[in-house]
Amino acid sequence: MNGAANAQRVLAMADSVEFSIIGLDALSEKLKAVSGTVKQKRGRAALRKAGMIIVKAAAVKVEQEDDPETKRSIAKNVAIQWNNRRYRATGDLAFRIGVRGGAVIPKGEAIPDGVKAATPHWRFIEFGTKTSIAKPFLRPAMADNIDAATNAFVTGLEAAIGRAIRTGKTE
Repeated sequence: MNGAANAQRVLAMADSVEFSIIGLDALSEKLKAVSGTVKQKRGRAALRKAGMIIVKAAAVKVEQEDDPETKRSIAKNVAIQWNNRRYRATGDLAFRIGVRGGAVIPKGEAIPDGVKAATPHWRFIEFGTKTSIAKPFLRPAMADNIDAATNAFVTGLEAAIGRAIRTGKTE
């Protein structure tokens, strides 16, 4: 993260959403006062908190689509995960938001049961098939909550950096 007033982040899901945050002069000044390690640690926590807003919104949207006849729940499998590959390649803080459980259940394996059991059928709901229309829940959750997530990130990061400065933990 750099301390520029115009910070730009790309959030990737099935599609990419790109946006800019403009006018963060106060946060920019605070970021200059702390080390890169503090920025990384506090930024990661703030970004996770912001991502959880999207996770919760996606879970609420897909809850209507869960089949009450089975114990498996797509809503319970919506998750946020640290994107280590992107961090190593670019140094950018990034989380992935999606559905746990993989794309398919391997042939010959018993279909597991339980609330957090694999739900590979989530893709058919999100993207549709040639015989059923798409009922997206991840992409709209992101689009509908981008302002709330951005505000949560900025507020959380500013508060965390402010605490680090006040307590003298700037290294």
